Amino acid sequence: MDLNKDNLENALGGKANQPATQSEAPKMPKEMEIGFHQGALNTLAAERAELITMIQKVEKIMGMHIQGLEALGIKVQTKQAEEQ
Repeated sequence: MDLNKDNLENALGGKANQPATQSEAPKMPKEMEIGFHQGALNTLAAERAELITMIQKVEKIMGMHIQGLEALGIKVQTKQAEEQ
C-alpha cells in the first residue's frame, strides 16, 4: 500500500486522491452519539484526575529534594520564588 505522506488520513483510508468530507462519516443514532461523548468525557475526567495526582506526587518529591539540598547549605531558588 502506498502512503500519501501529505495527507496521511486519506492515505490510510485508501482514498489517496480524494478529500475527506463530513458526509463520508457514518451516521450514528443520537442516543449512541450522546453515549459516545459521555463516555469520552468520563474517560478524560478520570485521566485528568490521575494527571493531577501525578503532578502532586512529583511536587512533593521535588520539595523533599529541595529541603535536602537546603539542609546541606545549598539555597535553591524556584521559578515561583523568582516570579514573586
